[in-house]
Amino acid sequence: MKVLLISANRTEINMRTMPLGLAFVAEAARRRGHEVEMLDLARAVDTRAAIAQAITRHPPRIIGISLRNIDDQTMRNTRFLYEDDREVISLVRTLTDRPIVLGGAGYSMFPDAILRHSSADLGIEGEGEVAFVTLIEALERGEPLAGIPGVHVKDGGPAERRGLIRNMGDSPLPDPAVVLDASGVTEDIWVPVQTRRGCPLNCSYCSTASIEGRILRKRNVESVVEWIAKLKGLGVRTFYFVDNTFNLPRSYAMELCEAMSRASLDVVWRCILYPWRLDEELASAMARAGCIEVSLGSESADNEVLRRMNKRFRREDVTEANRLLAEQGIKQMGFLMLGAPGETHGSVEKTLAFADSLCLDSLKVSIGIRIYPGTALATQARNEGIITPGDTLLEPRFYITPALDEEWIRQTVARYAATHPNWITA
Repeated sequence: MKVLLISANRTEINMRTMPLGLAFVAEAARRRGHEVEMLDLARAVDTRAAIAQAITRHPPRIIGISLRNIDDQTMRNTRFLYEDDREVISLVRTLTDRPIVLGGAGYSMFPDAILRHSSADLGIEGEGEVAFVTLIEALERGEPLAGIPGVHVKDGGPAERRGLIRNMGDSPLPDPAVVLDASGVTEDIWVPVQTRRGCPLNCSYCSTASIEGRILRKRNVESVVEWIAKLKGLGVRTFYFVDNTFNLPRSYAMELCEAMSRASLDVVWRCILYPWRLDEELASAMARAGCIEVSLGSESADNEVLRRMNKRFRREDVTEANRLLAEQGIKQMGFLMLGAPGETHGSVEKTLAFADSLCLDSLKVSIGIRIYPGTALATQARNEGIITPGDTLLEPRFYITPALDEEWIRQTVARYAATHPNWITA
């Protein structure tokens, strides 16, 4: 079957993005013998012309559209990015009557709300490799599409509970040439690498469970190193590990770093680090393997606020992680979230002073926390009357504890940021 897969994202937040999730789906479909074309709209000069050309050049039997970011998670002057995605879906509908299937992280957080109000026909919640291939092959055979795990049918009944790929070997890493197809190799390109899916930590505000589930599944380390080596052979030297917690489990992180060092890859990389269970041995292994920068999300310096966020670490853990990384010469971008449940004037001041004391290369301070469905924060927000019971949360809603005034937080942050040009306030 001829398939067209479109990455609808046209916005770059922090760095250039590449549709890695869509590439996984394309790889799975190709291995089943289907003809797949991918279109990354972030690289298109004229969106309509690019889509029309792809449909004409490769007339598809079905079209998949991946939605990445619903909004920019910024409380003030929020950019509701889904409006652009909805335009893409509507544009595709004007150009073809073929079935349109939605997927991606953005769709998976709001599957019913998005499908109901878009011109798409179907949606896949969660991982798409198995569900999409099952769907298109059922379509090819003329079989009913309802009942496929994770597949939502417009105007149909409740979707069958989605499944998880338990063995990551069943989700082959994409052909490196496919990953680079839309972009080529340029100096500013950071190729995303995913070694794990799922997160059992269950932070009170986090949407990861709705996207990847809570069961942690790890990819074979040697297959990851081999994939990076192939990309290196195509000229790539900079990578970004998109795993939510690169250093957890610690044993896996050590195994991966040691394998990368043995392979003498001569690449550099960034990752997201959870400030817990980091020790000198792991920090050193990361540096030797090529790590040059981490995103260090401490969120708060108040241990009671961290407890309410369901964080496993404490203020002291952040201090230790910061020290260990600095000793290895690894750059650090810190992240704070202000206004969480339990936040007080004192905790805000304490957190900002704490951030000032750390050895950070940059810091992003978010005021207000995006509320996502199915989270503990959403439950608390409903109980406090911040959101209504029927709110789908597709249109961005943010939490700031009623005990604090947003303007006071902004003024307090501004006072600190005035002497810190490397602080970014959102």
